[in-house]
Amino acid sequence: MSDRLTHLNAAGEAHMVDVSAKTETERVARAGARILMQKATLDLILSGQAAKGDVLATARIAGIMAAKRTSDLIPLCHPLALSQVTVELTPDKTGNAIDIVATCKLKGRTGVEMEALTAASVAALTIYDMAKAVDRGMQITDIRLLHKSGGKSGVFDAP
Repeated sequence: MSDRLTHLNAAGEAHMVDVSAKTETERVARAGARILMQKATLDLILSGQAAKGDVLATARIAGIMAAKRTSDLIPLCHPLALSQVTVELTPDKTGNAIDIVATCKLKGRTGVEMEALTAASVAALTIYDMAKAVDRGMQITDIRLLHKSGGKSGVFDAP
């Protein structure tokens, strides 16, 4: 791991990192999030009877769209031609939660961690938005990078 912030130049000014000299490699990142809710809220979502429609399908699409727009949201983030984005939503009936895992892939010069994190975050926010009328106490937790591979820094797997 580097001991310096790459988005700062020698004068300490923010800048976009020049990745043109980097080798293109296959890059994959997987990020997760969790949204906790009341049992009745989870039951409503899983029944498909939420007033705003199919919560899980909408959250999946929102996560995919968010990954594709990450460079519009995160300053200094490179716009990327993603080759794949998946968003998995797994209900946890025991914990009254939905676990979210977003995976982004491409062959390129820079990683896709921010895209995966953005996808997981926006999927969770979409679930909150669509169910907030019945449960404003939902909690979005555990947003984190789970896996990253490709590039000079190699593989990272969260403990």
